[in-house]
Amino acid sequence: MIRLYLIVFVAYLCSATNGFDSNTFGGASAMTSFQTYFSVHGGSKQGLLAASYVIGNMVGSLGAGQISDKWGRRYGMGIGSFICLVGAIFQAAAQSVDYLIAGRVVLGLGAVIAQTAGPAYVVEMSHPAYRGVMTGAYQANFFLGTIISTWIEFGLSYVPGNPDIQWRLPMGLQALPSVLVLSFIWFIPETPRWYMGQGNDEKAREVLARYHSDGDVDSHIVQLQMREMKEVIEVESGTDKRWWDIRGLIRTRSDRHRFFLVTCIAFFGQWDLPPTSYYFPLMVEAAGVTNEHMVLMLNALQTPIMMISALSGLRFIEKWGRRPTLMLSSTGMAISVIVITVCTALTPTHTSAGSVGIAFLYIFLVVFSFVWTPMQSLYPVEVLSYNNRAKGLAVMNLFVNACGLFNTYLPPVAIANVGWRFYLFYACWDALGIVVIYFTFVETKGRNLEEIDGIFQSDHPVKTSLSKE
Repeated sequence: MIRLYLIVFVAYLCSATNGFDSNTFGGASAMTSFQTYFSVHGGSKQGLLAASYVIGNMVGSLGAGQISDKWGRRYGMGIGSFICLVGAIFQAAAQSVDYLIAGRVVLGLGAVIAQTAGPAYVVEMSHPAYRGVMTGAYQANFFLGTIISTWIEFGLSYVPGNPDIQWRLPMGLQALPSVLVLSFIWFIPETPRWYMGQGNDEKAREVLARYHSDGDVDSHIVQLQMREMKEVIEVESGTDKRWWDIRGLIRTRSDRHRFFLVTCIAFFGQWDLPPTSYYFPLMVEAAGVTNEHMVLMLNALQTPIMMISALSGLRFIEKWGRRPTLMLSSTGMAISVIVITVCTALTPTHTSAGSVGIAFLYIFLVVFSFVWTPMQSLYPVEVLSYNNRAKGLAVMNLFVNACGLFNTYLPPVAIANVGWRFYLFYACWDALGIVVIYFTFVETKGRNLEEIDGIFQSDHPVKTSLSKE
């Protein structure tokens, strides 16, 4: 198990790559040195710079699933990390806005390839007894990157003279997770499910025995997993070999239900609030905080708070189930956004309201990260069938980034023009999420991946998933 955790941690670094970008750019955009160098002071230009990473994500999503299916989850992580390394170098060395945008597009392209392969690797390598915790921890490691980048930016804000290194160093450090992945990728195995999908059953059995049963190839857990994987792959064979074929995502009623749930995770997980990783500084400035050091410190504090919350939520998700925790989290999010909206509206005439608004912004982040952060990696890989997993994750990433394009370009423009009224959209959207989860989300707690397949084959998947049997 110790070996298995170390191996899975290499895949977790793909999540850290994504975390590096979000808060690195958010903190950099609040620095005087960055604003002066690129003549960025909010508005559509700042939105375009933030969204360029998302544009790269969208382009990369078109082929990310096919790469992981054809060459394996391990090589998918490696290819994505190499592209991220090139993008990070290009971005850190940018001499103009055009070069910065180009670097961010390349970085986003590589990140989505790694982000598609990473969670698929984790769920397929995880021991079935600990799959929920191990897979949920994938998204929680998003904050490894954000913690490093935000606190480095906070420290660099005290460097006198506002030199370029204040933002170039954090942007260069975005390459760190990719370097680590490329260093260790050669020492980890491919997943047994991918081996079996390629017809290499003996290699799959060898990996399962080594990491799930302490080397015993005849153990019950190895035999059970081999039999279940073989049955599912034989039933669903046909689409995985054809890289261009994504019809499997909508072929049957159960496939359409699975795909709808993945789409919901993408949309409700993104449109919950303007992305604080990019716009937390802008939001606290709207709440009345204008000191650059204070803004960067508040920006840095959100990341360790969210990581602690996300890791704390893992056990509760396993204990209480996916549906109850998602509905509870969405309820808290909707209430928090309403309070943030009211406080932001009152700040110009009641300065104390700004402090309350910032406090509820942190409450929102805690409530969101407690459930939604781990569930964004856990739930999609649970509900997607084996043959559709990589392609389904790639399409989900496409939707995530389509939402992100809206949610990274629009906020600085909207906040500058309509102020607090812009938050009303998010309050309504979070409330809608509660209803959708109640009526359509299946419960996957306590089931292995093959049992979940059986739930979706039933006439009433939601009702079947809630039955104690």
